[in-house]
Amino acid sequence: MNALTERQQQILGFIRGKQDSEGLTPTLREIAAHFRFSSPNAALAHVQALRDKGFLKSLAGRARSLQVVDPNTPRSRFRPRVVSVPIYGSIPAGLPQDTAQEEEGCVLIDVETLGIKPTARTFGLKVRGDSMLGKSIVDGDIAIIEHGVQPRPGDVVAALIDGQVTLKTFLMQRGRPYLRAENPRYPNLLPQEELQIQGVMVALVRKRK
Repeated sequence: MNALTERQQQILGFIRGKQDSEGLTPTLREIAAHFRFSSPNAALAHVQALRDKGFLKSLAGRARSLQVVDPNTPRSRFRPRVVSVPIYGSIPAGLPQDTAQEEEGCVLIDVETLGIKPTARTFGLKVRGDSMLGKSIVDGDIAIIEHGVQPRPGDVVAALIDGQVTLKTFLMQRGRPYLRAENPRYPNLLPQEELQIQGVMVALVRKRK
């Protein structure tokens, strides 16, 4: 691996520190703000240089999914069990709300501990609200969602119901799908016009305090 400049060493240390302390990969905007760059493009140039020199590794099919590579570990022995999953904004675990999905960095997943195999269709959503307390899903958690999976009754899903998104339990009643909250304070949701399942929750990450 090629030697790093002083600034590249600082940025690599910042990325590693964020991943170790928060379990999240910093966004280009966060890197730029930390180092007082004029724009995220300057951070992108440094990240690209770190990637080219072999100190950062990106997962195929995912933007800004970075892993720090130990330069003392031979590539043939590098078998990461911690992978990076992109976070696409937040999702209400309460009443459905309008929301837009924008990438907000990444969350690190220990695939052996969680027992999942992330794909290019795996993403994270930050949970907002308390309607899923009965499933031990609380405000601030990160729901790991797999897009394109056919939901089964009882699955927790990220759903678009009548144009608004929510995180609820998917169920069927007399052949009709509906969404159930896991908190008696919230009503069941029956679609009036449409119900689209955006993905099934396959894991849950609780951010360390």
